[in-house]
Amino acid sequence: WVKASASCRLFGFLPRKFSLFQLFFVALLLGFLSLLWLQLSCSGDVTRSQRAAATLPQKPCTLEPLPQLPDDPSWGPHRLAVLVPFRERFEELLAFVPHMHRFLSRKKIRHHIFILNQVDHYRFNRASLINVGFLESGNDTDYIAMHDVDLLPLNEELDYGFPAAGPFHVASPELHPLYHYNTYVGGILLLTKQHYRMCNGMSNRFWGWGREDDEFYRRIRGAGLQLFRPSGIKSGYKTFQHLHDPAWRKRDQKRIASQKQEQFKVDRHGGLTNLQYRVESRTRLTVAESPCTVLNIFLECDTSETPWCTFG
Repeated sequence: WVKASASCRLFGFLPRKFSLFQLFFVALLLGFLSLLWLQLSCSGDVTRSQRAAATLPQKPCTLEPLPQLPDDPSWGPHRLAVLVPFRERFEELLAFVPHMHRFLSRKKIRHHIFILNQVDHYRFNRASLINVGFLESGNDTDYIAMHDVDLLPLNEELDYGFPAAGPFHVASPELHPLYHYNTYVGGILLLTKQHYRMCNGMSNRFWGWGREDDEFYRRIRGAGLQLFRPSGIKSGYKTFQHLHDPAWRKRDQKRIASQKQEQFKVDRHGGLTNLQYRVESRTRLTVAESPCTVLNIFLECDTSETPWCTFG
């Protein structure tokens, strides 16, 4: 038997003498009550009286998530389809979807994000995936953003509005962190659906990484369209966050056989008119309360035309 200390006598319900088992039980009970108090006090449910509960502010235990802003028709008549070519880059996707949804919502841009997931066994074909996204995005969108998943806009002054006058290159050479040549139109490019059809979409001949944007620049010029770019943006190469890690995400830059010569040619016939694909599934989901649609896409390849679609 152990004598209770003077501090223990402060609690009227404790005897003057108690066993070690009783001491352990009392400590366990006090610990449980303290945790219960903390939990309830965080939500503002425990107060000294009902009257005090009506006057004391609640204390949140964690930061509240940002509210999901609605796709409000009062924002305007136009609706943007954000087309994101994708394959096995889930880390970037988890950052991209909530960032873009909130960025566009703050700018009151009506939009829907389409993740164009290539699930076949051919080499990655960014241009064909954008063609699929264009055709599958529905009649409720009237312009598109060809958008890389690893490029996040940081400057709120960037314009994602309806590009009625002509294609609008958001990630212009003076702003993109990597590519600075004058004919560059990659990264983020906005077009009305009418203008994209005038170009017959993008060429389907570009399997592997690169060159499809350069060919599309020639299509824009060939269709008689004027290219526009941002003005008055002061943030320079810090306008975007580039998520790509070249050590972790190796680009497929191989040029196989006749692909070395073909990559510089203009495809005068291919595009939307000869695209071959099937959509295996269409799934609507949310990432951090931000909505998007994932299309699982099987592209088809004519190996007699483009034998470099496989590594063979």
